[in-house]
Order: sequence, then structure tokens, then C-alpha cells
Amino acid sequence: MDITGNTILVTGGGTGIGRGLAEALHAAGNAVIIAGRRRAPLEEVAAGRPGLHVATLDIDDAAAIRDFAARMAAEHPGLNVLVNNAGIMRVENVLADPEALSIAEATITTNLLGPIRLTAALLPQLLARPKAAVVNVSSGLAFVPRADTPTYSATKAAIHSYSVSLRHQLRDTPVRVIELAPPLVATDLTPGQRENPRALPLESFIRESMALLSAEPDADEILVERVKAQRTAEATGRFAAVFDLINPR
Repeated sequence: MDITGNTILVTGGGTGIGRGLAEALHAAGNAVIIAGRRRAPLEEVAAGRPGLHVATLDIDDAAAIRDFAARMAAEHPGLNVLVNNAGIMRVENVLADPEALSIAEATITTNLLGPIRLTAALLPQLLARPKAAVVNVSSGLAFVPRADTPTYSATKAAIHSYSVSLRHQLRDTPVRVIELAPPLVATDLTPGQRENPRALPLESFIRESMALLSAEPDADEILVERVKAQRTAEATGRFAAVFDLINPR
């Protein structure tokens, strides 16, 4: 995808990776719409940034997604890039936590059904543009899971598979499908993650990702150096070793 001159929707754009991407894409010369459940953090990001717009969206609500897509078509007819970034990550103890199943169901709704529904709702608008893209944010955990977050890891593996299939189906259209797979990044996605010394600083992740997007406009996957060990673990015969690093016994 071209790194500038787009109208880009970023879900989960009020915090973390979504915010970092939205700010960097806006600075690169794109109109950006950030969407999320809570308006206050979105408005904080947009403050003082002309061309950075705010829209509330409950990604868990199928009817709200349909209404949102209609609103985007009316208010932002030039929309040509969708960044599916919104997600939740919760620890699940399947042996001891009576809420484990409800956590799993909520995670699937937000992390998997949400992006699929929103992509389907916006696809007619994207197909009408001469150049367009769907950017799906997966995770290194799509390739080597974190065992105490089984459903999060599974939804990211599903997003990877969905991206591969969507890319194939859209191969003869103007819509590119790009997968962005972060490693562990210093955000507030989980308690204590921002302070984790093993986490890649958010600024470093955004800077490297933007450089890759600029240098490789036709890439199907955007992989910063830190995530490559997970992405290639199975192909290189190192799955068990990488799994043990992520999940010490």
C-alpha cells in the first residue's frame, strides 16, 4: 500500500499500537479516522491534529458495525484503508477460573468476529476505490502461542489464516490484504506489559513498521525483526524451543 495520500480507519485507535499507528500514519500525510468504544481517549489523540477524525464504535455489536459502515460511506467517501487493530487479551485458567469460558467467548467476539464483520461491511466501499487495503493486526502469538492466553493466541492465528484467504479472494481487485504481526510490545494490553523489560518499546515498533510499509509497499506481511523468531519457528524446526521461551515450565 502507498504510505501517504490515503483515508485510513484505525480501530482501537485511542491507545497502544492503534494510537501509535494512527499518529504515524497521520504524520505521513494521510487522513485518519480512529474508532473505539470510549470517546475520551480518541479525542485526546485527535486534539491538535487536523485531519485526524474520531468515531465511536462497539466492535462487539454486529448492528452497530453495519450502521458505522454506512456512516463512514457518508462522512468519509474517500476511505480506502481499513486497519483492524482493536482487540482484547485476557488470561484464562481453564482448570481454576469459572469465568474462563466467558473470557474466551468475549475474546472471539472482539478479536475475530469484529474484524470479519467490519471488513465485510466496508468491503463494498473499499472495492470502489482505485487503490485500497485491509491491514489486519495479528500477533507473534498467532505462530507460537502464549499458553495462559489460549483464546487470544487462537484468534490471532485465525486472523492470520483469514488474511491469507481474504488476500487470495481479493487478488484480482484493487484491495490489498496486509498482515501486521507485532511481537510483545510495551503497551497496556495486559497488566504490567508496558513495564516488561522484554517488551519492544512502542515507539520502536511503530518506527520499524512504518519503515517496512514504506520500503515494501507490495508486502503481504509486515514483520519487525523482533517477531521473526515466532513467525518462522515452525518452518525452521524451532517451535518447541520458542514455545518454551514464551511459556517457561
